[in-house]
Amino acid sequence: MARNKWSLLFYVIIGFGVIGLFSQLFTQPGSFFISIFTTLGIGLAIFAVIYFVFLKNRAPSNDMKKYKKAVRQSKAKYKSEKPRGANASTKLASKKQPNLIKKKRNKRTASHLKVIDGNKAKRKDRASF
Repeated sequence: MARNKWSLLFYVIIGFGVIGLFSQLFTQPGSFFISIFTTLGIGLAIFAVIYFVFLKNRAPSNDMKKYKKAVRQSKAKYKSEKPRGANASTKLASKKQPNLIKKKRNKRTASHLKVIDGNKAKRKDRASF
């Protein structure tokens, strides 16, 4: 029963607040907008202070470091690609690119995946049971 009293009190306070906002909007619209913009400005200033002082200088997470490393690798990989044009220099560059790609493939690091050999040859014959 005490919980219903608190929720009823909460709704009454919210109702009075809404009635006050509408009455100020219709009776004094200039001061209403000034107070709204002032409240928003103060809230924005508090958020900016909290963000720039506390949140911006946090160390990035390990996942973010890995993501940024992958982005740098991807940019380095596709940086040499140029749009195709009609002049001869781009045609020569496009002919040389397959050789560069083959060389890059040979320099790849070993994969982190490992093949596990199964025991298919040693499996028992189920028909004999």
